[in-house]
Amino acid sequence: LRWIGTEFMPKLNEGSILITTRRLPSISLDDATRLSLQAERIVKAFPEVLTVVTKEGRPDLATEAMGLFEGDMYVILKPEDEWTSANSQDELVSVLDSALAVIPGLEISFTQPLAMRLDEAESGIKTDLGVKVVSNDIENNQRIAERLLAVIRTVPGNADASVEVSEGSGQISIQVNRDALAQYGLSVADVQRPLELAMGSIEASELVDGPRRIGLVVRYPDAQRNDVSALSTLTIRAPSGALVPLSAVATLISTTGPELIGHEDGQRRALVLSNVRGRDLGSFVQEVRARIGREVQLPPGTFLEWGGQYENQQRAMARLTLVVPAALLLIYLLLFASFRSISQAFLVLTNVPFALVGGIAMLWLRGINLNLSASIGFIALFGIAVLNGVVLVTHMNALRDTGMRIADAVRQGAADRLRPVLMTALVAS
Repeated sequence: LRWIGTEFMPKLNEGSILITTRRLPSISLDDATRLSLQAERIVKAFPEVLTVVTKEGRPDLATEAMGLFEGDMYVILKPEDEWTSANSQDELVSVLDSALAVIPGLEISFTQPLAMRLDEAESGIKTDLGVKVVSNDIENNQRIAERLLAVIRTVPGNADASVEVSEGSGQISIQVNRDALAQYGLSVADVQRPLELAMGSIEASELVDGPRRIGLVVRYPDAQRNDVSALSTLTIRAPSGALVPLSAVATLISTTGPELIGHEDGQRRALVLSNVRGRDLGSFVQEVRARIGREVQLPPGTFLEWGGQYENQQRAMARLTLVVPAALLLIYLLLFASFRSISQAFLVLTNVPFALVGGIAMLWLRGINLNLSASIGFIALFGIAVLNGVVLVTHMNALRDTGMRIADAVRQGAADRLRPVLMTALVAS
């Protein structure tokens, strides 16, 4: 079956496109909205597009959590007979991908609304392939993920390849000089309190309103709270009564930290994402795995897990390897119970391989990949093939019971049952 591709489920045309957008985690809501509007204007300019709407972020539910740096752009399309820029949805996706590439700092991936929901509910991964890099070291995971991404981008058929955003959240790191603290008679808690007050993390006082007590927070304006030099001028009162600037006892550094930390089986993980266009998922993943095995050396304690649609496909095919033999065995037992003959039951069952050849030939002629739907269809096909065999053998046995020789019964039975067999097969087709 090397010349037939494999995939989990056939890709249906929903009549709309979902573009998942990602930006730097430290981006503000205003800048995220500005980039989304710019992307919307580019997409809306295509004559195939009816309307566009973008949703920035999602509520913090278990299956819905998304930061403001992520967004879902829903593209509603006109009927295909009104299209002029592309002849199919795959072509339109390629054209939109090229057009949106002009926006700096915007990572995108293409899917469809219902397909995205199903993928997210199944495995939490919204692309065809997700490679999980699992270990206890975040930096190691990110480094390996970048190397995997470089390999995947060289494999034909990759699309929207990226590493899940995990770094980029703006932070201010405070490195306390304990010798300087001792010189002024201060403790780390003495440094923390003015910082917490400036950030608005703790209450500075209370407002008494009858029986109510309302906490008051006093904090720096946003511009100064994000400014290292402004925070460095905060003063700390020493036991001696002197006012000591924060810069004298600590070093403030503007840096970035993790926006999110993914976990897998109690360990930390990084995620490499990729869609597949222009080829089947199964052969794409096989080539990716072979290339990664040759070109990427994993450190001790680091391992890979393969998720997304590929994970669903492997799980489904593993179940089918049990279901199909069990179904064939059950069919054989029923045939044996019907004919009371091992040879006749086996004779009817030999229809199955010939039906399988015809089914695979039709998949190849239509250019359809072997997927879960086709596999279930093959099980139904086996039943029809066996049914036709039962019709023929039963009639031939009836002719033999009248005293007809085997050769004559075979010829007469085949002629008599040609029309019923054709009717059954054509209706199923």
